[in-house]
Amino acid sequence: MARVKLTVIESRCRDGLCRTGDEYTVEGVCPPMCHELWSCIYPQVFALLCGGELDCGEGKAQSFEAGCPDGARVRVRGELLPR
Repeated sequence: MARVKLTVIESRCRDGLCRTGDEYTVEGVCPPMCHELWSCIYPQVFALLCGGELDCGEGKAQSFEAGCPDGARVRVRGELLPR
């Protein structure tokens, strides 16, 4: 089964749910993070879990960076882990 690693690369989370350096491995179930952030990144996570590639500058990649909808107070990097 595919797995995606999520790493919090920056955090100014109002509720303290995410801290810089936190890591989560996703295999299909929402990790313990706020639902607003998860709602923003789930489409990219799902695409990677299904073997997809995402637009990345001029090319494609099996990774992404995204921020929460609250002014990007929390930024994460997601990347497909090798099997």
